[in-house]
Amino acid sequence: MIVVSDTTPLNYLVLVGAIDVLPRLFDDVYVPRSVLNELLNSAAPEPVRKWAGDPPQWVHVADVTSRLPSTAQLDSGEADAISLAKQIKAGVVLMDERQGRKVALREGLMVVRTIAVIELAAEKKLLELEPVLTKLAATTFRVDSALLKALMSDDAKKARETKS
Repeated sequence: MIVVSDTTPLNYLVLVGAIDVLPRLFDDVYVPRSVLNELLNSAAPEPVRKWAGDPPQWVHVADVTSRLPSTAQLDSGEADAISLAKQIKAGVVLMDERQGRKVALREGLMVVRTIAVIELAAEKKLLELEPVLTKLAATTFRVDSALLKALMSDDAKKARETKS
């Protein structure tokens, strides 16, 4: 499966030490150049800037040939992620921002949020859910703490059932 990522999922996956799950979950990971530039911005956390300054080989940085008119109200990273996904026929975009998700869905793309990437990676035993969610909660990521507690509780329940 080919996926195109917006800035937010990459930023937080780097910060929680889970960025390397992407090539294990998806066949190809594309990043618009504008997204890479956002990750290199001086306002980005240092580990994110370092990662973006020398992205791994599995990251395909691509230029968008033209933005979709439906993305006109979005920031450049979101607009380019959606446009690139359509351009390369990816079908899936990693994105958290509400307005961007709405546009992506209207464009016929599947949207996968950062939390869903983490959950999927945990299901595939690529990471331990609770420590990663705890790290995520310690960042500026906006998520309902009740959701994080529920995810951790479900994960602990599954672990107990597996041991039984």
